[in-house]
Amino acid sequence: MTEFWNWWIIIIVAVNIFGCWALLHWTRTVKESETQDGETTGHVYDGIEEYNNPLPRWWLYLFYITLVFSVVYLVLYPGLGKFEGVLNWTQENQLEQEIAEAKASYQPLFDKYSNTPIVELAKIKQATEMGKRIFMNTCFGCHGSDARGNPGYPNLTDKDWLWGGAPDQIKHSIVNGRMGAMPPFGSMLTAQQIDELVQYVGSLSNNKVDETKAAAGKATFQTQCFVCHGMDGKGNIALGAPNLTDNIWLHSGAATEIAKTIREGRTGEMPAHADILGEAKAHLVTAYVYSLSNK
Repeated sequence: MTEFWNWWIIIIVAVNIFGCWALLHWTRTVKESETQDGETTGHVYDGIEEYNNPLPRWWLYLFYITLVFSVVYLVLYPGLGKFEGVLNWTQENQLEQEIAEAKASYQPLFDKYSNTPIVELAKIKQATEMGKRIFMNTCFGCHGSDARGNPGYPNLTDKDWLWGGAPDQIKHSIVNGRMGAMPPFGSMLTAQQIDELVQYVGSLSNNKVDETKAAAGKATFQTQCFVCHGMDGKGNIALGAPNLTDNIWLHSGAATEIAKTIREGRTGEMPAHADILGEAKAHLVTAYVYSLSNK
């Protein structure tokens, strides 16, 4: 903040406080003896007349109290330009204090299960309930409150995993995040080749397709797509390449959507939550997510 705006704010605030005090002081000088009973100010609206009566003392004193409060507040807390207040309060300091207090209260509960293996932890109801609450606060925006996902965000309750569903693989996804990319092939393949490839991909999950086009698309698949998805189309968890044979689709299995994916590509990111959750909370969330597909 420049000096100009610093003093601009200080002057505006000071003028407002002094102006309110001056207005109250002026109204205080209007005594009851100086007004005639029933005297009006001349203001009339909808048949309602405004009487020229002084403010009640208790009301006037309340206004003075608010002015004193505002001055005390501006001395203690920031509000006058660059002046930080004698308490040196900031939003960041308060947030850090509240986080520290919360950690002191709840961290021992999280640490209680930090050394329990995920498979065993997934069988402990109290632990999975704690993991569920953390999930609901942190992960529901993408995966939904029921963890069944949304278009572009995977369902965590089935057995289909882009990066693997083993406990260590799930935890790695939560802690370190994942970055997946399906490159666009629109400039590499003709419209006919893409159409044939859509038919072949559909046939892998036993959809009704044009067999002639599917046969032609298979040749394209085995030269362009096998590196990531494998010759059998079952995917590769090391690359986050999905299994195309199980009829579970991240971006819909409609022919138009498959064509769009091939033509334009897809990108997806699971953000890292190591700094957000910490080790103990991530451990509990992993147990909860693991339990969803391993009843």
